[in-house]
Amino acid sequence: MSKPLSDHDRKKQISVKGLAGVENVVDLKTNFNRHLHFTLVKDRNVSTKRDYYFALANTVRDHLVGRWIRTQQSYYEKDPKRVYYLSLEFYMGRTLQNTMVNLALENACDEAMYQLGLDMEELEEMEEDAGLGNGGLGRLAACFLDSMASLGLAAYGYGIRYEFGIFNQKIDNGWQVEEADDWLRYGNPWEKARPEYMRPVHFYGRIEHHPDGVKWVDTQVVLALPYDTPVPGYRNNIVNTMRLWSAKAPCEFNLKDFNIGGYIQAVLDRNLAENISRVLYPNDNFFEGKELRLKQEYFVVAATLQDIIRRFKASKFGSREIVRTDFTTLPNKVAIQLNDTHPALAIPELMRVLVDLEKLPWEKAWDICVKTCAYTNHTVLPEALERWPIDLFQSLLPRHLEIIYEINRRHLEHVSSLYPGDMDRLRRMSLIEEGGQKRVNMAHLCIVGSHAVNGVARIHSDILKATVFKDFYEMDPHKFQNKTNGITPRRWLVMCNPGLAEVIVEKIGEDFIRDLDQLQTLRNFVNDEAFIRDIAKVKQENKMKFAVHLEEHYKVKINPNSMFDIQVKRIHEYKRQLLNCLHIITFYNRIKKEPNKQWTPRTIMIGGKAAPGYHTAKMIIRLITAIGEVVNNDPVVGDRLKVIFLENYRVTLAEKVIPAADLSEQISTAGTEASGTGNMKFMLNGALTIGTMDGANVEMAEEAGEENFFIFGMRVEDVEAMDAKGYNASEYYNRIPELKQAIDQIAGGFFSPKQPDLFKDIVNMLMHNDRFKVFADYEDYIKCQEKVSALYKKPKEWTKKVIHNIAGSGKFSSDRTISQYAREIWGVEPSLEKLAAPDDPK
Repeated sequence: MSKPLSDHDRKKQISVKGLAGVENVVDLKTNFNRHLHFTLVKDRNVSTKRDYYFALANTVRDHLVGRWIRTQQSYYEKDPKRVYYLSLEFYMGRTLQNTMVNLALENACDEAMYQLGLDMEELEEMEEDAGLGNGGLGRLAACFLDSMASLGLAAYGYGIRYEFGIFNQKIDNGWQVEEADDWLRYGNPWEKARPEYMRPVHFYGRIEHHPDGVKWVDTQVVLALPYDTPVPGYRNNIVNTMRLWSAKAPCEFNLKDFNIGGYIQAVLDRNLAENISRVLYPNDNFFEGKELRLKQEYFVVAATLQDIIRRFKASKFGSREIVRTDFTTLPNKVAIQLNDTHPALAIPELMRVLVDLEKLPWEKAWDICVKTCAYTNHTVLPEALERWPIDLFQSLLPRHLEIIYEINRRHLEHVSSLYPGDMDRLRRMSLIEEGGQKRVNMAHLCIVGSHAVNGVARIHSDILKATVFKDFYEMDPHKFQNKTNGITPRRWLVMCNPGLAEVIVEKIGEDFIRDLDQLQTLRNFVNDEAFIRDIAKVKQENKMKFAVHLEEHYKVKINPNSMFDIQVKRIHEYKRQLLNCLHIITFYNRIKKEPNKQWTPRTIMIGGKAAPGYHTAKMIIRLITAIGEVVNNDPVVGDRLKVIFLENYRVTLAEKVIPAADLSEQISTAGTEASGTGNMKFMLNGALTIGTMDGANVEMAEEAGEENFFIFGMRVEDVEAMDAKGYNASEYYNRIPELKQAIDQIAGGFFSPKQPDLFKDIVNMLMHNDRFKVFADYEDYIKCQEKVSALYKKPKEWTKKVIHNIAGSGKFSSDRTISQYAREIWGVEPSLEKLAAPDDPK
């Protein structure tokens, strides 16, 4: 296999990155050596690769700092409405290359490193992923930050600086093993601690009601220390801020124990406070009602609101003087977006600040609160919805519970005035769920306390209005909106797939990078022989490169001419990796039955993490690896079918695998995936999708043309009909011989000869309590996969469909999503204006 062109060599030929200016290269080399010597106190002769990475990161960061300061100053001068995006997850990945792309520095840095005898790709590999998210929700937040800066919005991302992000996944004997992600162990060159903005956050205590108001006393205090990370827009010299809070114990924390000789213990107990920002909860689409998690949720909200109020009151950059005291103007100057219900406590906390501290009357405070806050819902799965036990609230946040009770009392009064005597509706719409243990329904709190509620794909928003939040929609239809998710084309095309970006630039110029809708003009070239060849060539080069990566890391020889069939996402029953497994087994059995037939060869790759406590998901991983052991070692099959479990799937691996994919598997049960964003990344990077009509797949098929999509399976209404009549798995098992054979092989130990009962739980679940109806879509899925194989044998026809998909992916830019949030929810206008660079005169 001839070794494909490295990205380094390709970048030498690429215009899309902006040319390396000679003076720029000289400056970069000088600054690089200065940082190596003075910042890191290193000598070139004793430096390690990591030292070189840090020197380069600091050199690139220098280009951010002037723009960063100037951006913030300009916000204070213009006093625009500010947007605060509150999220408990920001899945940022690596920062170096993304920053170079957005500042048009990539070629110059590349050239400078080359002249210094260093390999840029090797240095980029030294950077740790900032894995402060679980999957879609946290990665969406990261894409949104990029778009908000690129669209010139005065926006801030607020979250937690977890010391340990999403765990690293190792596969040991076929099983997932978790390792702590100590991403900060070498330091983080992109962040700046801001101790001058440290803020106290209160927990526990009790409430005193006085004639002059309410006091929350005898609390335990934890300090929130902010760390700021610059977020550059795409070539507009705007640099926004992501501020992440870290928990610190106050100096006097428990030191009163000192008098009774407990000094050592008192110092050790400081850890209890600092545990708040220690680790990211590794659950995706699953609610874990732990006290520490509720502490994290309040911690980020309380610290952030103090910052928001301080900035609202202040007049100019860095000033401490108060100029604004009239809070009725808050909604004109502040928009708070709640990324799912995790930051829902922003609503009672804002009420506490306005009523208890700023002494506003309740009605006025509530009006301000609702106009300021907006809520994005990310899931309809019942196990994912947050419902916090009342007694936990009572102990940890007693004042907030009182406030929630008062919000609920007034809300229910309003409901009963509209629907007199409808007790059932009152019960359904209450913020407090009765029955058994009383709980606070956080989604209801978000809906009542916000002026806008949105789903993240058209079908998802419709489901919210028709089912989960039907009562609220009937009462307040104007609140409900849709904002279909998007991805940033900077990271997910220009940065991760420079070859494809270059081919597109040659045809339509560079402007599509900040206006992705321009990709539509590629439809004019769908029959252009040279363009078809170029697109196919880029895909083949990406596949060769990924095959080399797989050989290095998995010691598996891959056929680069096979179809790369890829499903990467969190492992979850609703995402139906099991349906994929059944296809693999069926395809394997067919090859075994007719070994001389001309099969379309496939390399099927599945990757993703299972939440550590999610037994079924971990068993699914074990099944995938077991199937791989059998298939990959069967000489009859040869290189016509290979099965690989991609270990430790994360942003950095996604950037390698997505550009190499031929087929993207988006096969969730209709009505369960809110949107998906991986589906969009594959589409933009020239993979075809096999998928159900779920989440954003529906809109993607619409944009690309359904004839350029592989759609199969039940629609939402079919699933509902089946729920009504009852789903019977054995009916399919008994009717479809290939399905029966596959299930019998799993159950009988064909894939686990040493432990024949290994997968009995999975078989039992599929046969008797499969909420996601895998068997019901099996037959249609297999037929659809046959169509995929047939088309893959006609490379030109395949590539034409690829071009239709790339051309149709413009809608799925996060720039479009954020423009809609800005205009329709936040009341601010996006702008493509550039700020003057720091070295330009103002």
